[in-house]
Amino acid sequence: MQVESGPELTFRPVTVENLDDLQSFSGNHGKFGYCSCMRWRMTSSEFSGSSRERRASCLAALVHDGLPIGVLAYMSDEPVAWCSVAPRETFGGLERSRVLRRIDDSPVWSVTCFFLDTRVRRRGVSAALLRAAIDYARSQGAVALEAYPVDEEARSYRFMGRRRLFERVGFVDVTPPGRSRVVMRLELAVPAQQVHPADNTPHER
Repeated sequence: MQVESGPELTFRPVTVENLDDLQSFSGNHGKFGYCSCMRWRMTSSEFSGSSRERRASCLAALVHDGLPIGVLAYMSDEPVAWCSVAPRETFGGLERSRVLRRIDDSPVWSVTCFFLDTRVRRRGVSAALLRAAIDYARSQGAVALEAYPVDEEARSYRFMGRRRLFERVGFVDVTPPGRSRVVMRLELAVPAQQVHPADNTPHER
């Protein structure tokens, strides 16, 4: 996929076959490596009590168990961007969150993280990566996809994405009244809208 005014990208879900690519990406990006995208997969106590190495090994274990964890974007065979997308029930911390508790019993998948190399930020990559995550979830039988964007002014959890990114590919606000955190959902029976990258201002961690 050619991103407007940006690099030629390919996208691959993370499996045992390319787990080394994710580990290479983690090693080259300290902030990502610190968390290894386990913040929502572990409970708060598990996360705070774990080491950097433990988080990385837990993420790798999920891959070896055959569980979906996310999608990598490649530029010239080098992993340069990541989107965490997986069935919501595999996110232990998310399942126990009071502010992001389930809104119904639908077997949704969740998008919880974007992380981009500095070379590809603000070049329309987030939207392309999100579309790849949507396609992957749909190919795995997902019926709906959820996202939990933060406000433009938010200083924490910015890696979860901004509302307008999700709106432009067809997510709608399904936040129950009285909730402090936004919940957005895309029903996967309906194809994601095609977004012109120039119209999207990605927001990466």
